[in-house]
Amino acid sequence: MMSLCRVQASRPRLLQWRTLAAATSRTVSKEPSDHLSGALSFEDPSAFRVKSFGELLRAMGVFCFCSFPVLVNNCGKLLSVARSLLGRRGFSLLLRPTVYAQFVAGESESEIAQSMRKMSSLGLRPMLAVPIEEDLGESNGLVFVTTREKRYDDNMEAMLECVRISHSTICSKDPMMQLKVTALLSPELCVKLTALLAKQPYDLNLVVRALDGEPISFPGLDERECAHFLRALKRLNTIAEVQASVNKVRVLVDAEYTYMNPALSLVTMAMMKKFNKDGAWIWNTYQCYLKESRTLVSEALRLSRDEGFCLGVKLVRGAYMDKERKLAEKEGRQDPVHSSWEDTNDSYNASLNVMLDAISQNPERYRIIVASHNEESVRLAGKRITELGIDKGVGSVCFGQLLGMCDHVSLTLAKEGYVVYKSVPYGSVEDTLPYLVRRAQENRTVLQGIRKERDLLKQEIYRRLRRRS
Repeated sequence: MMSLCRVQASRPRLLQWRTLAAATSRTVSKEPSDHLSGALSFEDPSAFRVKSFGELLRAMGVFCFCSFPVLVNNCGKLLSVARSLLGRRGFSLLLRPTVYAQFVAGESESEIAQSMRKMSSLGLRPMLAVPIEEDLGESNGLVFVTTREKRYDDNMEAMLECVRISHSTICSKDPMMQLKVTALLSPELCVKLTALLAKQPYDLNLVVRALDGEPISFPGLDERECAHFLRALKRLNTIAEVQASVNKVRVLVDAEYTYMNPALSLVTMAMMKKFNKDGAWIWNTYQCYLKESRTLVSEALRLSRDEGFCLGVKLVRGAYMDKERKLAEKEGRQDPVHSSWEDTNDSYNASLNVMLDAISQNPERYRIIVASHNEESVRLAGKRITELGIDKGVGSVCFGQLLGMCDHVSLTLAKEGYVVYKSVPYGSVEDTLPYLVRRAQENRTVLQGIRKERDLLKQEIYRRLRRRS
């Protein structure tokens, strides 16, 4: 299959990685550079006037908490202690109106519906996410036993429920959802597949035939591994059939770690080839903090043209930097992460331009979601959309931010007529807690760099207090 399924190495750079929190704060606080001036502006605190006073105070409190690295780095332990001291009910009462309410849509369908209606009234669209994923070692070494297959089957049912909710009347036009392949396929097998693909890539048609239910024997896998892989592909095929042919929900497959991403891309590309004939229903995610990202985006474009399927791209900077660096050092291999913040920006903007050029030529076959909290990249996307004559309201190019974060960017974009999605996890406090802890730690550099959003919130709070006095 192509170098999409290979982990590539790039030459090391001399620049040292700067602290992302400081860089983010510096980047978003400065005035737009000359080549972006006159475009989108995110300086107006009036973007927060749609929020209640309580919502403003909650956001300020949560962001202040997140500005302390020691609290974010140890949030899992702190929450575990709080749960032990307060008990399950007391812990839920503490989290529900604070962190949970800031970043989670709710637990019941009625709560999710209420959150979706409010989002829709602000011109925002939901991108629902079931907070289910798995990493190496999280199943006590059990690989393909019946109980684990049962859990994967249960996860599939949760994904199908997400498709249903995304399609229902509570959601907006052109709904999206996020999917983690490791909720349905063993991460241990993903790692083995990645190693196999580095030596001899699989034919994409082989995986497509397996999606169709053909009992394929995959080179390098033993009988049990083949059986599990086929069952996982059946689960993915079931979800794709329901969302693409029945409910018309776009499924954005998340990237994870470099030691399994080639396997995830193989599966995702096979799903694209099968289901993306008349539109981009299955999307893949590209992490631009990785040195190989621009090559992978270009390879995906080439493959989509050669194989005749539509391509959907979710473009992110990435969230696994620390673990990737430590693992590379431990294994004595080159660091896969860009050595500086500037290099990551260049990588993101270059990949963005490649996709925008393709979309301007054929907006029916290519789509992108600019999933970024970085204002400069968002401005660049807006500028290029105008230059290339892309219709900003159609959705070939859309923007995405996390629920509860970067609202000044999201609301400004929506006000200007762009298509904007918020990544929206849902579920109980217990179910979403591991997700929230992991996201907080993986995105701590972003969380620590939200000084501008805190300042805008503060301005709006002071404005309302002055008006009351």
